[in-house]
Amino acid sequence: MRLSDLHEKKDVSAKPLAESLSAKVTAIQILAGKLLKEHITTIPAVLICVIGEVVYEDEKGNSINLKPGDFKEIEPMVKHWVKGIRDAQLVLIK
Repeated sequence: MRLSDLHEKKDVSAKPLAESLSAKVTAIQILAGKLLKEHITTIPAVLICVIGEVVYEDEKGNSINLKPGDFKEIEPMVKHWVKGIRDAQLVLIK
Protein backbone atom coordinates (compact mmCIF):
# COMPACT_ATOMS: atom_id res chain seq x y z
CA MET A 1 0.00 0.00 0.00
CA ARG A 2 1.17 3.54 -0.70
CA LEU A 3 0.82 6.39 1.79
CA SER A 4 -1.01 8.41 -0.88
CA ASP A 5 -3.76 5.74 -0.93
CA LEU A 6 -4.78 6.77 2.60
CA HIS A 7 -5.81 10.26 1.51
CA GLU A 8 -8.69 11.75 -0.43
CA LYS A 9 -7.93 14.40 -3.03
CA LYS A 10 -7.47 17.20 -0.49
CA ASP A 11 -4.83 19.91 -0.23
CA VAL A 12 -3.77 18.76 3.23
CA SER A 13 -4.80 15.51 4.89
CA ALA A 14 -3.75 13.53 7.99
CA LYS A 15 -4.78 9.91 8.65
CA PRO A 16 -3.89 7.55 11.50
CA LEU A 17 -1.24 5.06 10.41
CA ALA A 18 -0.54 3.16 13.64
CA GLU A 19 -1.10 3.67 17.32
CA SER A 20 0.08 2.10 20.55
CA LEU A 21 -0.01 3.05 24.19
CA SER A 22 3.32 4.82 23.83
CA ALA A 23 3.24 6.30 20.30
CA LYS A 24 0.91 7.62 17.64
CA VAL A 25 1.94 7.48 13.98
CA THR A 26 0.10 9.64 11.43
CA ALA A 27 0.39 9.76 7.63
CA ILE A 28 0.24 13.33 6.32
CA GLN A 29 -0.21 14.55 2.76
CA ILE A 30 0.57 18.12 1.70
CA LEU A 31 0.23 19.07 -1.95
CA ALA A 32 2.57 21.49 -3.71
CA GLY A 33 1.79 25.10 -2.86
CA LYS A 34 -0.45 24.17 0.10
CA LEU A 35 0.06 24.76 3.82
CA LEU A 36 -0.38 22.73 6.97
CA LYS A 37 -1.45 25.67 9.15
CA GLU A 38 0.43 26.71 12.26
CA HIS A 39 -0.11 24.57 15.31
CA ILE A 40 1.63 23.38 18.49
CA THR A 41 2.40 19.89 19.79
CA THR A 42 2.48 19.33 23.53
CA ILE A 43 4.87 16.37 23.27
CA PRO A 44 8.06 15.76 21.25
CA ALA A 45 7.46 14.56 17.69
CA VAL A 46 9.38 13.51 14.59
CA LEU A 47 8.30 14.46 11.04
CA ILE A 48 9.69 12.22 8.29
CA CYS A 49 9.48 13.05 4.58
CA VAL A 50 8.80 9.93 2.50
CA ILE A 51 7.92 11.43 -0.92
CA GLY A 52 8.08 14.97 -2.32
CA GLU A 53 9.40 18.08 -0.62
CA VAL A 54 8.20 20.40 2.15
CA VAL A 55 9.54 23.27 4.21
CA TYR A 56 9.15 23.09 7.99
CA GLU A 57 9.14 26.50 9.67
CA ASP A 58 8.62 27.57 13.27
CA GLU A 59 8.24 30.64 15.44
CA LYS A 60 11.90 30.41 16.48
CA GLY A 61 12.93 31.22 12.90
CA ASN A 62 13.91 27.69 11.89
CA SER A 63 13.31 26.89 8.22
CA ILE A 64 14.25 23.40 7.03
CA ASN A 65 13.68 21.77 3.63
CA LEU A 66 12.69 18.11 3.94
CA LYS A 67 13.13 15.74 1.00
CA PRO A 68 12.68 11.95 0.92
CA GLY A 69 14.57 10.39 3.81
CA ASP A 70 14.91 13.67 5.75
CA PHE A 71 13.33 14.17 9.15
CA LYS A 72 12.84 16.94 11.69
CA GLU A 73 12.51 16.56 15.45
CA ILE A 74 9.70 18.87 16.55
CA GLU A 75 10.04 20.57 19.89
CA PRO A 76 6.96 20.73 22.15
CA MET A 77 5.19 24.04 22.70
CA VAL A 78 6.76 25.72 19.64
CA LYS A 79 4.32 27.03 17.02
CA HIS A 80 5.18 25.55 13.61
CA TRP A 81 3.77 25.00 10.09
CA VAL A 82 4.70 23.05 6.96
CA LYS A 83 4.58 24.26 3.35
CA GLY A 84 4.28 21.90 0.39
CA ILE A 85 6.96 22.42 -2.28
CA ARG A 86 6.31 19.22 -4.27
CA ASP A 87 3.34 16.89 -3.57
CA ALA A 88 4.49 15.20 -0.35
CA GLN A 89 3.77 12.20 1.82
CA LEU A 90 5.05 12.45 5.38
CA VAL A 91 4.94 10.38 8.55
CA LEU A 92 4.53 12.03 11.96
CA ILE A 93 5.49 10.08 15.07
CA LYS A 94 4.57 11.35 18.55
